[in-house]
Amino acid sequence: MNIPASGSFSHYADELLCRGFCVLPEVLNAVECRDFTAQYDREQRYRSTIDMSRYNFGSGQYRYFADPLPERVAKLRARFYELLVGAANTWSQRVNSEQHFPARFPDYEREQQGHRQTTPTPLILRYRAGDYNCLHQDISGEHYFPYQLIIALSQRGQDFEGGELVLTQQRPRMQTIPHIVKLDRGDCVIVAARHHPSAGKRGYYRSAFRHGVAQVTGGERYSLGIIFHNYASATG
Repeated sequence: MNIPASGSFSHYADELLCRGFCVLPEVLNAVECRDFTAQYDREQRYRSTIDMSRYNFGSGQYRYFADPLPERVAKLRARFYELLVGAANTWSQRVNSEQHFPARFPDYEREQQGHRQTTPTPLILRYRAGDYNCLHQDISGEHYFPYQLIIALSQRGQDFEGGELVLTQQRPRMQTIPHIVKLDRGDCVIVAARHHPSAGKRGYYRSAFRHGVAQVTGGERYSLGIIFHNYASATG
């Protein structure tokens, strides 16, 4: 894993606070990506499997990891939380939230337990030709972390065609801004989970972010999702 050091992460944090998302190249190497995809069918690793078409979420499938999380997933979650917590607390100030996020991930986990949010949320998503994911937010309950990770596990143009990541930014009383993000295998996008504090003439206002996946036109596309907050109960 190629997780940035705190000092080198600062410009990504600045971009995140400015735009609501940023891209980090090659967080996972090719071997690590293949290991995740190769183990997708090991059902004992997962607590839940969701067929998107059943719930009108789109078409495709995703699986939530069971507790305890695989070591690599747990490390990504804890390390990136601690890189992002400064931006998260700036986010909280800008949206006038009273929530303050602790510096260490174990302390945040204990807070989650106090809110009875104990169901793990990291997941792997699989798309085949014709599959897509509707625009959505991965939020369940009042208490959530303002950012999340999406890591590409497949190589576009080699493993699959189409399947671009789609982000939308809905501003109050204005038209929606679309963002199309093309990730290579191992690349990571950090995206606002629900709201982004956009700068306006009178301070900051909340713009709603949603994310989804355009239709895969060929091949097979896998991605890893790292959500920092837990769910109060198993959801999909």
